[in-house]
Amino acid sequence: MAVSMERYALAAAAALAVGLVTFTGWKMWSAKEALNACGGSQVAGGTAAIGGPFTLTNAEGKQVTDKEVLAKPALVYFGYTNCPDVCPTDMARNAQAVDILEEKGDDVTPVFISVDPRRDTPAVLKEWTGYMHPKMIGLTGTPEELKAVALEYKTYFQVPDKPADANYEVEHMTQTYLMMPGIGFVDFFSRDDSADKVADRTACFVEAAKGTN
Repeated sequence: MAVSMERYALAAAAALAVGLVTFTGWKMWSAKEALNACGGSQVAGGTAAIGGPFTLTNAEGKQVTDKEVLAKPALVYFGYTNCPDVCPTDMARNAQAVDILEEKGDDVTPVFISVDPRRDTPAVLKEWTGYMHPKMIGLTGTPEELKAVALEYKTYFQVPDKPADANYEVEHMTQTYLMMPGIGFVDFFSRDDSADKVADRTACFVEAAKGTN
């Protein structure tokens, strides 16, 4: 009788384990489908290739990691504060999207990574991001740190080695990355996307991501 009970217990445990694996697999598949439904074709294409760990300096002069900066859903943009038109326009759009999301009850962080450390000191970043949005996080770093982050995010920038004067321009790409905690990169927004579109798609991802928890 004892042997039969032991076999029954083992069989029950095995069945429970199979059930948990099946449920977990279904949940992961369901969450991925929900993310893809938000329009993020990048999700199905292997998002691990975009983004990664980093340590940069914030506007307070403190070194922070990606885990601290991206603890909430975040809109990440690479640029520089002396950018004549593109960067302020894009960041104003991102800031407006964050406000729209806040009205929906979603807490999203706008992040600005300066690729121009020569001019964008923490003090400069603090003033610029504070003007753009109170929740905006400004980051910078050494040239080596910034090149490493750019490589992780598959983006490009080029700062003149020996600029003729202080009004030089920096070449850089202009996409905004949507990063989700516990997931990573899920989608990006181009300059043609309006604040409403950024907010709507971000809200969809935020809601879908709840299924991954």
